[in-house]
Amino acid sequence: MSITAINVRNQFRGTVKEIIEGPVVSEVDVQTVGGQIVTSVITTRSVKDLGLTVGKEVVALVKSTEVSIATL
Repeated sequence: MSITAINVRNQFRGTVKEIIEGPVVSEVDVQTVGGQIVTSVITTRSVKDLGLTVGKEVVALVKSTEVSIATL
């Protein structure tokens, strides 16, 4: 399956900056080409299966059914 086969409109190329690995889930920080940080929480098994390491080039795929905003 190629990335073009995935129905996600928001795709951000970037580099893995940090991985905080937990026993079940891990946080993966991706720095986009524009300098923004996108953080994904995925299973630790997926981190291993994808071979994610700091410095690896990846594509962050963002799909959300809801975005909540609160006032300060």
